[in-house]
Amino acid sequence: MTAYLIRRVLQGLLVILISAVATYVMLSFAPGGPMAGLRQTQQGNRVRITEEDIARIRASFELDLTVPIRFSRWLIGAPTGPLVIGGKEYFADMVVGCRKPLEAEVLNSSGKYETVTVGCKEVVYLKDIVGRRTSRGILFGDFGLSWKILRDRPVSTLLESRLSKTLQLIGLETILSLLIGIPLGIYSAVKQYSTFDYIFTTLAFMGSAMPSFFFGLLLILLFSILPKSAGFMYIPAGLSESVRDYVIPVIGKVVAGSAKDRTLHLILPVTVLTLINIAGWSRFIRASMLDVLRQDYVRTARAKGLSQNVVILKHALRNALIPFVTIVVFTIPGLFSGAIITESIFAWPGMGRLYIIALSEYDYPVAMAIFFILAVLTVIATLLRDVLYTIVDPRIRLS
Repeated sequence: MTAYLIRRVLQGLLVILISAVATYVMLSFAPGGPMAGLRQTQQGNRVRITEEDIARIRASFELDLTVPIRFSRWLIGAPTGPLVIGGKEYFADMVVGCRKPLEAEVLNSSGKYETVTVGCKEVVYLKDIVGRRTSRGILFGDFGLSWKILRDRPVSTLLESRLSKTLQLIGLETILSLLIGIPLGIYSAVKQYSTFDYIFTTLAFMGSAMPSFFFGLLLILLFSILPKSAGFMYIPAGLSESVRDYVIPVIGKVVAGSAKDRTLHLILPVTVLTLINIAGWSRFIRASMLDVLRQDYVRTARAKGLSQNVVILKHALRNALIPFVTIVVFTIPGLFSGAIITESIFAWPGMGRLYIIALSEYDYPVAMAIFFILAVLTVIATLLRDVLYTIVDPRIRLS
């Protein structure tokens, strides 16, 4: 098993590197970026912007360097200048970018003129980047500086402030989904074709088919907006806590930022995610249990006179959990990324909403940090899944 784990760790490192390269390249060539607003301002002639201004801004974002050099500095924090060996510099005059691109107006396929880069007026040499500010590299835990959300402040600070909120939301709904969904799926499989099974299956299909954004808006309308407007007890929706004290009928006064306030704000987003996950996970457990209950060893266990509970919980459930483990372990990346749509609807200040804001604001260092951490957690979840297989099913051996 040790050799297997070593091999999987090496494969995981390769996957992380490939995903990091793919993410960086895609975002590097994505439309928009930090220069988009500057170009619009320049075209509108509202503010006079010189070539020197553009070159200085490009250098501050390191957009004057080639993609491989920028990627290397983002990944490992190097190169920071020429290679120095024995007091002598090497590769100092190697071209690593373009400070002032040569642009021209060309006619595109739609019949409109657009600005394209056709050359370079002034190149950047390796010796020119000496003294430039750079991170130590994401491999060393330094994700660089935020471009817009926290202007010139570490990305890690932003991630830390949002991660705790996401862990509260996703962690709670995952626990509730497992505690409710697994027993419901088991009972529905044991009572197949019963009234409970028909009702449960119908509700599960409805829960799986209902989009989270619609479900979230519906709960806000039914439990927050309408009751509040009618003067009844309501549940606050939006953000993770209130900015000022308020009074709810029946509950009474709620102090902003108190434990009661934060708990009330958790109810609606946790309910949305929990019900959706219960619908999917319970149906998966039901299908897996039905397949196992038809196996010969289950019929043999019953023929030996074992009780129904022993047959279901000891013999059938353990084998039914094998495919379910795959789903559960991949909630680990979800604990970091958060529920993007649900967090956006409820304005929950977590990682999912941060991801949307980072892309919309072209804050690529934040977006790339989230992508990279998700890739690492996905690899870890895959390795954990293989290990859990051996625990759930002793017949499986990793070699």
